[in-house]
Amino acid sequence: QVQLVESGGGLVQPGGSLRLSCAASGSIFSINAMGWYRQAPGKGRELVAIVGNGRSTNYADSVMGRFTISRDNAKNTVYLQMNSLKPEDTAVYYCNALILTASQGVGEQAYWGQGTQVTVSS
Repeated sequence: QVQLVESGGGLVQPGGSLRLSCAASGSIFSINAMGWYRQAPGKGRELVAIVGNGRSTNYADSVMGRFTISRDNAKNTVYLQMNSLKPEDTAVYYCNALILTASQGVGEQAYWGQGTQVTVSS
């Protein structure tokens, strides 16, 4: 009964910027970590960035210094600011979150968004 919806993807030129958003909704009691993953054609899904419930962050080496992850707990939303985009960043970006629902007897579970396409090309 929890869903994550990503937005903000699109086509951008190399060197450009995009900001992705992911909003969680449903019977949410609390949210632990939230993160962004991506999957390029022919490749596996890889971690891009994670932000913990204490605002600690972790980034993949390939995006360090270019991407910034943040969250707004009041809105159950995580963001990914992407600057200095490269063609190698082209992929479907997925939002992920560890969520404790309002249902009794159920522990934290991982939820995934449907993904949003990011294409970096001239």
